[in-house]
This record gives sequence, C-alpha cells and structure tokens, in this order.
Amino acid sequence: MAAPAPQPPQTHVDEPARLRLSGQWTLEHATAIGARLGEVPATVERIDAREVDRLDSLGVLQLMRFAHKRGLALDAFEFDEEHRALVSAIDDVADDRPRGKREYGIAAALGRLGDAVTDNYREIIALVGFFGEVLVKLGRTLREPSRFRLTATVFHMEQVGLDAVPLVALLCYLVGAVVAFLGASILEEFGATIYVVELVSIAFLREFAVLLTAIILAGRTASAFTAQIGAMVSREEVDAVRTLGMDPVDLLVIPRVLALLVMLPLLTFIAMIAGLLGGLTVGAYGLDIAPPQYLARMQDTMEVKHFIVGLVKAPVFALVISLIGCLEGLQVEGTAQSVGERTTSSVVQAISLVIILDAFFAIWFMQVGF
Repeated sequence: MAAPAPQPPQTHVDEPARLRLSGQWTLEHATAIGARLGEVPATVERIDAREVDRLDSLGVLQLMRFAHKRGLALDAFEFDEEHRALVSAIDDVADDRPRGKREYGIAAALGRLGDAVTDNYREIIALVGFFGEVLVKLGRTLREPSRFRLTATVFHMEQVGLDAVPLVALLCYLVGAVVAFLGASILEEFGATIYVVELVSIAFLREFAVLLTAIILAGRTASAFTAQIGAMVSREEVDAVRTLGMDPVDLLVIPRVLALLVMLPLLTFIAMIAGLLGGLTVGAYGLDIAPPQYLARMQDTMEVKHFIVGLVKAPVFALVISLIGCLEGLQVEGTAQSVGERTTSSVVQAISLVIILDAFFAIWFMQVGF
C-alpha cells in the first residue's frame, strides 16, 4: 500500500485561548509555517503541538520566535514525547546566536553612554573597596611581621624599578631636550633665551618627571601585574592559594604595592635628573649657554618646593597604579580573552586616573600658592 501523503502544517483553534497544531513542521514547509502562524488569533495563550507528525529545528525556531513576539513562555507549548528532546536542545543554545548589528541612533548612543557610566561607577566602587581591603591587611601585616613577603617584595622592586631605569631615563632626557628646544624657539623672539633654564627646571621638577614616570609604569607595570595575577586566576592557582589557607592579598597584592610605593619616587628622582640633563645638553650645544652658566642659573632660580611637589605625587600615583593592576588581575574570569581585556582595561584606567589626579594636584597647589 502507498504511504499517506505528507500533511502540510495546519492550525486549529479549539478554544479562544487554545491552538492545536498538526501536520509536518519542517524545513520544506517553511513558507507555509510562516503563513499559518501569521493567522493565529491574538487571544491564543496555549498551543498543543502533540499532533505534529514531524518537527525539525526550523519548526522549533519558528515556534520560539512566534512565542517571543506574542510574549508567551515556552511552557505554553505542549509537545509530543519524541519531540521534547529536540525542543530542549534548541532552547539551550537559542541564546548563543550572534548579536545583531550595532544600532547607531540617538537612543542607542545614550544607552551605550549609560552603560559606560554604570560600568565606570562600578569600577570606582570596586577600586575604593579594594583599597580599603589592602589597607586593613597591610595593617595586619604590620602587627604580624611573619606575613610580610620580603623575597617577593624585593623581586618586584627589581622588576618594576631597576629594570625600568634605562627607559625612564632615556625618555625623560629626550623630553627635557624637546622642552628646551620648544621654549628656546619662543623665548628667543623676546631675547630671553636664558629663561629656558627655569622653564625646564620647574616643568620637570613639578610635573613632567613624575607624570612621565607614572605613565610609563602604568603601561609597563600595571599591565604586568594584571597579566601575572590574571594568568594565575585562569590556571586556578589563586583558588589553590585560598584552599591552602593563605590570603591572595597578602601573597600577591601587598608585595607589589609596597614595591611600587618604594620604587616610583626613586624613579621620579632619576627622571628629574635626566630631564634636567636634557635641558643642559640643549643649552650647551644648541643655545650657546655654557654648562657652568646654566648650572649657576639653575642653582639661583630653582626652589626646593618644586622638588617637593613632584615627589609628593609619586606615592599617590604608585598606589593607584598598583591597586588597579592587581584588582583587574583578580577580576579575570578564567579565559585568555578575559586576561587580554583586563590587561587593556588596567592600562587605560591607570593612565587616565594618573592624569586626572595630576590635574587635581596642579589646581590644588596653585590655589594654596605652593
């Protein structure tokens, strides 16, 4: 006997709120499925699909899309036993579809702006809370010196300090030379080339030395801290540390914070010397200012307060850079992509916050007349 002809998808309204499906809801009837679902009354709240002969992934997705448009949950459907496994499997992966194209309207832009503000607010709250946790555990370390990791601290001092000396010195030397050249090109028009000495000295003692050093370490050290701790998180080493009864903050964070607190002021001093030498080199070989005359002018005009202003900012910048680097590392979610994202985020946050704090410092010192 010949097999019965396949029945196309059919819909039957048994009750105002109940719809019964039958036939074959498969790919070959895709057009008919869309037409049948478009004819369903708006009053339908329950759908009986137990009489469906054949059902494939397209039929399930069409029904899910229909339910989403009507605001119906998947529980509103009744499927045959042999179809439930397919429906459950598709429902599990339905949320993994690629995201739609980015919207470029005003509302979408405002939405993205709001999300960014919310994320930044959460990052600030997390940073403040992490700062408090580090302070508490640093105080505990002072009460219990056995918790202090001397070897780890010295290692990080070498890594973030000694290894960065050539880069910091070279860049600050070149920037000092550039500042002297630019200042001389302007001051020469007024016959005041000698004031290049004050320009370079004050600029580097108050601002450039500590700011350039902090930016270099924000890109070099904050990223290293995040990558190192993030790799440990992804390999579950931090969880192992907690399992052994040790505190990751004592073991990983405090040595890095202390190392940067010690080394950033020292690197700032080296940056000051390098910048002043860059200005001296330009004055001697480009502006016909003899080195003894340059040094004498610098000694007569330079004040200790400029040096103090520069060094006072160094520990604050060190604390910000180290805390951001360690916090972003601890927030890694365990994947290589997360490590890269957190490393980029730590560099951006550290540099941005350093520049913002430097601006506040400059305004404050100007207001107090120091």
